[in-house]
Amino acid sequence: MTVPTTDTPYVQVENLVARYGTRTILDGVSMSARRGEITVILGGSGCGKSTLLRHIVGLLTPAAGRVLINGRDIHRVSEDEREAILRNLGMSFQAGALFNSMTLEENIALPIIEHAKADDATAKTLARMKLSLVGLGHAGHLLPAEISGGMKKRAAVARALALDPELLLFDELSAGLDPVTARELDELILRLKMQLGVVILIVTHELSSIQMIADQAVMLHAGKVIASGPLAEVRALDHPQVRAFFDRQPRPVTMQQGLLHTLMVNGES
Repeated sequence: MTVPTTDTPYVQVENLVARYGTRTILDGVSMSARRGEITVILGGSGCGKSTLLRHIVGLLTPAAGRVLINGRDIHRVSEDEREAILRNLGMSFQAGALFNSMTLEENIALPIIEHAKADDATAKTLARMKLSLVGLGHAGHLLPAEISGGMKKRAAVARALALDPELLLFDELSAGLDPVTARELDELILRLKMQLGVVILIVTHELSSIQMIADQAVMLHAGKVIASGPLAEVRALDHPQVRAFFDRQPRPVTMQQGLLHTLMVNGES
């Protein structure tokens, strides 16, 4: 089954500049994502991937540039409009961010009660449906401490789905998982794309996941977009940073770095 896509991007980032104090993290970043596609944001550690994601969901305000969700600039609308826009997206953070004192069912029901104003019984019914969608229909009564890392990631996906969003965002969803569990999560994300036809944005550096799920890729380096487009086209680019990422070429160690490593190994400082 092929999920229909649209020509009009649901997410548009235009010339985004992000700074922490005097340090520029993103420098004129532009990208887009469409319905029915999985767009992965790639790059090495510290290149600005998670910062970009946090601007898209409105957690950070741009120093310059725009973030448009479904055609509306989320930083230039009224508070009521912004809340309505953000209610239509779901995000899973790297650590899952589940409430440890609540069962999985209660974790998923919470945003339904708070934002959809549903009563407890309705919210719990909907929560069980979301848990079933991610293969956890049997585990709603369990606490986060009672389940595996992979199950926690699935529960976080279920919570991201709680309000039936049109945009799903995942920050390093498979980080820290064994290869089998990571692949199961990849298969889950593909099923969600096929079943729901939503926009999916994923920050990841896992090559196996990228190859399995990505339709489009956006690659960052030093706060700039150095490649974007269909995954096959990005992979084929003869750009040193692109090649280093996909071919897993380590950065050369300088003489100073080598000396520092030697001193640390020998217990000197």
